[in-house]
Amino acid sequence: MTVVDQGTKALALAQLSEQERIPLIGDVLGLQLAFNPGTVMSLGSNSTWVFTLVGMVAVIALFYAAWRATSTLWAVAIGFVWGGAIGNLIDRLFAPPGFGRGHVTDFLAYGNLFIGNIADIAIGVGVGLGILQMLRTNRSQPRSEHPAATPAHEK
Repeated sequence: MTVVDQGTKALALAQLSEQERIPLIGDVLGLQLAFNPGTVMSLGSNSTWVFTLVGMVAVIALFYAAWRATSTLWAVAIGFVWGGAIGNLIDRLFAPPGFGRGHVTDFLAYGNLFIGNIADIAIGVGVGLGILQMLRTNRSQPRSEHPAATPAHEK
């Protein structure tokens, strides 16, 4: 996942511009180069170094969580988020304007909402799989095992 993310970012840097949007699916999806110093929709753009530190901690924690995953689906879900986190962390560490303060390269323009990248898609897929796994686990437990189902006098 990280190789695909970094490869598509390199291609975007070589072929796209910040001024021109290339439509793929009308106004719904297009290609346009952007550099994001913050998080989603450039929130926190003056704190890039903080996101670098959070990204480093997240990559380590996600690796540990995947290692300890209780099912294959959990491992896959965590793996997607981990791969996306690594992809964006590489940008934070090595992209301009400098080490630990790099801006994430984005190029997938979703209408006029935001511009993202393959790492963002991987994170979204991983979160979605994690939510599905939580819903599946919740439904497979007998009613009596749910903490909310236990009467207060038995707690």
